[in-house]
Amino acid sequence: MMEHPKIIELKSGRAVAMTEYGDANGEPVVFCHGWPSSRTMAQLTDDAARELNLRIISPDRPGIRHSAFHANRKLLDWPPLIAEVADNLDIANFRMLAVSGGAPYALATAWAMPQRVRAISIVSGAPPIADLADRAGLFPLYRWMLFFYRKQPEVLRRSFQIARPFLSVRMPLRLRPLLLKLLQPCDADVLRDSAAFEIFFESQRQAWRGSAHGVMADAQIYAEPWGFPLEEIRVPVRLWHGKADRRFSFILAATVASRLPNCRAHFVENEGHYSLPIRHVREILADLKSV
Repeated sequence: MMEHPKIIELKSGRAVAMTEYGDANGEPVVFCHGWPSSRTMAQLTDDAARELNLRIISPDRPGIRHSAFHANRKLLDWPPLIAEVADNLDIANFRMLAVSGGAPYALATAWAMPQRVRAISIVSGAPPIADLADRAGLFPLYRWMLFFYRKQPEVLRRSFQIARPFLSVRMPLRLRPLLLKLLQPCDADVLRDSAAFEIFFESQRQAWRGSAHGVMADAQIYAEPWGFPLEEIRVPVRLWHGKADRRFSFILAATVASRLPNCRAHFVENEGHYSLPIRHVREILADLKSV
């Protein structure tokens, strides 16, 4: 997966790396990648975006791959960064597409900049975890990380450092079937396609290659309050979630949808965390463009 990022220098002096997909002359859509992941996750949109005349703009978050680290950043530091990126590209208004851990970033931008964000689409999105009274709907690994983040953060930090050398290495083809056996059938089925596997897992690998410090700083955002109420978001939201999603239960997604005053939700039978954005990407983008 060879690509050459565009580097944008911010007023702060920090750099942001981004890659574009789809139609270079199309209507702009800012893509918010998942966690742990990076800008090349947006490659999953490329063919559909070309067909629909959409320009996908996918930046790495601070500390991920080629984007400069931003110490002690908060979720609400993201909208001003996106405003600078859009200004640099001479884009006045734009839509947003967020997958998985990108959801808080798109929602924060919609809340902070309703005059510039036309609509957003949230796919397999992470909920406001810090607000959850019951975390049973979260993937067990996420519950484990939350426990150590609160109780023993140094243990969590060390675990990220230990994991990095292993997660930074490209997985041999012969081991992929072993990984797929850990997933539910709907997700495993779509990820048997080599191109789909590369899009998701290569973008993760590249994030880890950048630094464990950046990946952990990105993870900390999810464990903290977002800093704004979902009820104040007036921008149109399209929420897509698979009913078989094991990372974030669709029940959690339904709660998020109920709090958004201008939201249309699509809960899709027999689709999981990975299969939904892969199988339905054209439908999701067409729906977003129609808003």
